[in-house]
Amino acid sequence: MVNNKMGKVYIIGAGCGNIDLLTLKGKRCIEEADCVVYDRLIDPKVLKLAKKDAEMIYLGKGNTEGGLIQDEINKTLAKKALEGKIVARVKGGDPFVFGRGGEEIEEIVKYSIPFEIVPGISSSIAVPEYAGIPVTHRGLARSFHVFTGHTMENGQWHDFSTIAKLDGTLVFLMGIKNLDLITGDLIKNGKNSKTPVAIIEKGTSENQRVTVGTLEDIVEKSKKEKIVPPAITIIGDVVNMRETFKWFENQPLSGKRVLVTRDNNQSGEFSEKLRIKGAIVRELPFIKIENAYNFDEKKLKDYSAILFNSPNGVKYFMENIKDIRSLGHLKVGVVGAKTDELLRDYKIIPDFIPEKYMGLELAKEVVNYTEEGDKILFVTSDISPANCEKWTKDYGRNFEKLVAYKTGKDIHSKDEVAKILDEIEYITFLSSSTVEAFDESIQNDLELLKDKKIVSIGPVTTKTLNELGYNVALEAKVYDVDGVIDVIGEE
Repeated sequence: MVNNKMGKVYIIGAGCGNIDLLTLKGKRCIEEADCVVYDRLIDPKVLKLAKKDAEMIYLGKGNTEGGLIQDEINKTLAKKALEGKIVARVKGGDPFVFGRGGEEIEEIVKYSIPFEIVPGISSSIAVPEYAGIPVTHRGLARSFHVFTGHTMENGQWHDFSTIAKLDGTLVFLMGIKNLDLITGDLIKNGKNSKTPVAIIEKGTSENQRVTVGTLEDIVEKSKKEKIVPPAITIIGDVVNMRETFKWFENQPLSGKRVLVTRDNNQSGEFSEKLRIKGAIVRELPFIKIENAYNFDEKKLKDYSAILFNSPNGVKYFMENIKDIRSLGHLKVGVVGAKTDELLRDYKIIPDFIPEKYMGLELAKEVVNYTEEGDKILFVTSDISPANCEKWTKDYGRNFEKLVAYKTGKDIHSKDEVAKILDEIEYITFLSSSTVEAFDESIQNDLELLKDKKIVSIGPVTTKTLNELGYNVALEAKVYDVDGVIDVIGEE
């Protein structure tokens, strides 16, 4: 296998099932790769970092020793690199902590393929930390020891006569299948049967579960809790620190299951803010937002002020404008902190921001910055309730609407919506159009919302919900994404 154009292989540890624990170098290498080879323990958001045209190859081993599939992985890495591709081999945890990264490197060096190893945060320390368990702690454990929970391919097992005598913390990875053997052999070889044990299932993820017991009862407890892989086992007195040190379950939104209904292009930031505060998030968009800008920039000289009632208005206007200097003479008003923030990203500081986050308030406030008869441009969507004709009569200015973007419904089947509703507790609505698309999707079957809490971004959206027969449990005090998150956290 000879090729004049040689590729390269990055052996990347992706951490423990949570994209937040991916290193910056790991992120850069995945973004650069032409081919990504990954296993089942990867946060799906990590894979989204890859280029759109990157070849994605799933070679997951599940809860097995690897065997034949490991040989396939090794050969795939070499093959793709010899095709001239930059290959990212993305592995859970760290490549060299029971990750078989060494075997993969042994294969690619046969062909003199260049490679780099990108360390990953190992589950042996990160998962206990997310459960509030330090693997070492002054006065309790001066060392920790990491073992695979699997037997060797030849059936050999650990020397528990030695392991049972170790004073430090014992960490077993991938050991649920052999938990009875591990605990039994430790007790048989002299380990105190009352030694604390914690099993952490799906550690660092939104589905993390922690089961605490002792060597003598943890097997029974694990069966009762129906623990399944991936899970790791921590044995030692440090487990007793969990009640003091636990933090992951104590975040503002821990355990709250939230549905995000905004469009795909905007859901990411909202969802991430919810996750950072501990929420379990599901996404199902009910609107699509598209560019609809059609305006002769030269006409801006005829206006005295420009008003933006949403971040989308700023986004689509600024992306289409050709010469920022054409705005120089205009007074600028915005609704909401997020609209203000986005405008400032374009180096424009608004002249005013009404206290109430409503388009009507913009129309009232602009009177203080303009003269009677002045022309005012209101940048918004095709479905905005902005009543420019009424404002013109009420405030003595000539208000004109510029539709910068279109909002279309994203309709889903009733069964699809019902399925995701089973997984959540809170349904968030950030616009009336989202409410209408949701209602159309479930065919106004209010029974589906039994025991669900509807969260509205503000009065306009609440009004639409009420008109359609929905009860609003929570309404944001500040009418933006952060306001929605805050009001859920106050529950």
